[in-house]
Amino acid sequence: MSFDFNNPAIRQQMIYGNFGLEKESLRVTRDGFLSHTAHPFPDNPNMDRDFCENQTELITDVWDSVEGAWTQLAQLHTKAVRTLHDLDSGAELLWPFSNPPYVRGESDIPIATYHGRLHGKEQYRQYLAQKYGRRKMLFSGIHFNFSFSEELLHEGFRSSGQTDYRVYRDSIYLELAKKVTRYSWLIVYLTSASPVMDGSLFCDEDIGLDVPVRYASVRCSAIGYWNDFLPLLNYDDLHTYVQSIHDYVDAGQLREAAELYYPVRLKPKGENSLRNLEDTGVNHIELRTLDLNPLSPFGIEKQDLIFLHALMLYLMSKEDQRFEDFEQKMAIENVKQAAQYDVDSVRIETGWHAALPIRDAACGVLDDMRRFYSGLEYPELSQAVEKQKQKLSRPGGRYAEQVRERFGHDFVNNGLALAETYAAELIRH
Repeated sequence: MSFDFNNPAIRQQMIYGNFGLEKESLRVTRDGFLSHTAHPFPDNPNMDRDFCENQTELITDVWDSVEGAWTQLAQLHTKAVRTLHDLDSGAELLWPFSNPPYVRGESDIPIATYHGRLHGKEQYRQYLAQKYGRRKMLFSGIHFNFSFSEELLHEGFRSSGQTDYRVYRDSIYLELAKKVTRYSWLIVYLTSASPVMDGSLFCDEDIGLDVPVRYASVRCSAIGYWNDFLPLLNYDDLHTYVQSIHDYVDAGQLREAAELYYPVRLKPKGENSLRNLEDTGVNHIELRTLDLNPLSPFGIEKQDLIFLHALMLYLMSKEDQRFEDFEQKMAIENVKQAAQYDVDSVRIETGWHAALPIRDAACGVLDDMRRFYSGLEYPELSQAVEKQKQKLSRPGGRYAEQVRERFGHDFVNNGLALAETYAAELIRH
């Protein structure tokens, strides 16, 4: 089912797609504590909350380029920073890390409040707090939403020999979800940026202590943001995929589809429900393993987003394969392994009794991507691959290593200084 990029019509359309971003950031006081003021953007649909009242979520519109989505995210971030600076209750900051600053216990984490017909959203958050604890919900990150252009999908459909476009489109996204899940370890390895944290995240008495952690990304690690069981999904077709999630809901292991904490989600247009997904089909894919990058003023480097696009196109050039249960388990374990900080001994499982050191595995994929794009005239995609190669070509090149070097000591105070610097630059301009 993969795209035939030897087909000139498909190759011409491959660069086009639809892109959207969702970025979570905690609102904090200037002394490093979680804000307890009400959500200050109540009438802006692009500026919402995630789990807690102080966890601002910036949501871009859908754009036909990474550039468009990234630019709007920067604009929303700037607007949020300026609004928080001028609050009557006192200036606040957007915390630039995935791991939170000081946490004064579970009661210090205010669940987002909703009223009227939206009150169910608050009740759902109460359920999550009871099941997983509020602290884990403080982890913040970025979700990258993507869909192929309709022109590309129609060209692929014409050359596929299939007769039902809806079935073809769903099968393409199911295939992409399998492949991205298999390679989510690579995304985590290349973009992890949260190797430091304050001790209060897990222990009230350790507030203000720099706690050394074994992870480059705590939220993607074994102690991070996962369900309390390992979901195994059926990718044969959209019905069996939806039913495999329904089975966990029926068994009481999930309350709804939104509780599926997985590296990749397939989502419909409009309401994110299993019924809507099955009735209307897959609209886009959501990648969920991106940490906030404190080395970027807006939490993400544009080149990393372009690389994700390049990775998905590259994966769709590869032969489709079944995604057996043992391979799904292996894929999730690979993600958790890739989230480690010291990766010298980390090996990526590639099949039965087959594994490679993570750096070798990553370089192998990047080299193959380099070959793939060498025959195509899309320099921005090739450059994005080269940027990832550069991270691995020198000691200390990964974001996690740079973040630990800069913020591994006096994490919260240095993080506040960084947030203040970013805010001052955005307010000045």
